[in-house]
Amino acid sequence: MRRHVIAVLALLAGMVGGILPTAAQAQNRFWLVNETGRTIMEAYVSSSRVSGWGPDILGSGVLPAGQRVWVTPNFGDCVLDVRVVFQGGGEETRMQVNACSLSTIAFRGGGAGAGATIGGGAGAAISPGRQVAGNPSFVFTNGTGATIREVYVSLSTDGNWGGDRLGANVLQPGGRLQVSLPAGNVCTVDMRVVYMDGRAAERRRIETCSINEFVWR
Repeated sequence: MRRHVIAVLALLAGMVGGILPTAAQAQNRFWLVNETGRTIMEAYVSSSRVSGWGPDILGSGVLPAGQRVWVTPNFGDCVLDVRVVFQGGGEETRMQVNACSLSTIAFRGGGAGAGATIGGGAGAAISPGRQVAGNPSFVFTNGTGATIREVYVSLSTDGNWGGDRLGANVLQPGGRLQVSLPAGNVCTVDMRVVYMDGRAAERRRIETCSINEFVWR
């Protein structure tokens, strides 16, 4: 009997160990998009908790300009670091990106424009917590199963929410809203939504210069 109980416990432990990492990994998958005008020869994705980059996720392939690749990390962390290396030299990085709250990470290049690295040229990395000059505008997607009746988005440096961006409209589940914000030196935004039943929720200091879309969940 004792051996039987131990075997059952071991089986359950194996099931939990096999299921839970897969569920976590499914949340941090994303499209890596090349909008730089240059071919990306290498791409690396690692958890922000570790110091190494790991293997090149493109393997023997490349990511031409205007193309994208579906990235499925083999770990369950949401906060990731992403690094790409271009044909002919030069690289760009995104540090401490929350992949569980978005569906796309785009590299745009263009010097000090949206998506460019700063502080020392093409080979420089973005320090964690450092603001990046660029365009914080993005597409807001309702990833919940509830209808949203109000959406407020403002730069984190603003002192107020501003007006409801939906106006007289509502945002159904799966609906998308283009959020336009002034380009400059601020890339973090605050968001607030109000659902049809009156419930409200907020997100603070979300970095949006390196993404095209934010999925609200």
